[in-house]
Amino acid sequence: MSDMEAFRRAVTAWAAGGPGEPARELAERLPVRTVVLLEGLSDVAAVEALAARRGRDLAAEGVCVLSMNGAMNVARFARLLGPPGLGLRLTGLCDERERGYYARGWERAGVSAEQEFHVCEADLEDELIRALGHERVREVVEEQGDLRPLRTFLRQPEQRTRTPQQQLRRFLGTKKGRKIHYGRALVEALPPAGTPTPLDALLTGL
Repeated sequence: MSDMEAFRRAVTAWAAGGPGEPARELAERLPVRTVVLLEGLSDVAAVEALAARRGRDLAAEGVCVLSMNGAMNVARFARLLGPPGLGLRLTGLCDERERGYYARGWERAGVSAEQEFHVCEADLEDELIRALGHERVREVVEEQGDLRPLRTFLRQPEQRTRTPQQQLRRFLGTKKGRKIHYGRALVEALPPAGTPTPLDALLTGL
């Protein structure tokens, strides 16, 4: 287990009601300077994939990319990691419907407005599908060996009234682990200048 992974686990345990000292000790030893608060593991996969494409080692830079297992937990994590807790710089990426959770979490933790979070129009999967185009996404699905499940999914009656964009976005959420897998695969398929604005701004600001 890497030191940054140990820090992530210590923070997650702390947020769940465990002791904070392990996280404090690791934050000082590594040292950690910035934490990226994300809703789930698919977002983590996308951010880490983009960093790798750009030749960056976020852990070596003191950046922790952290899944909170739900945007509703952002206030708790911001309190532990921001000014009231470890005093680290915070940033994040969220869906439009989660903007309020982040804004309130930042405010309650006394996080500076300069430590901005970035917002996707719908969600990160939607941003990636629009950036690539649905035909290219279908090619990626085929490259990943999922064309047959996609065709089966598209034969469902409820898919007939949805746009290709909506169909693909729904497909990515139909199997456990699929969003995580494609969070990485779709980022790796992006053209050099085609990164969705929220994701590009997040990484550029780290």
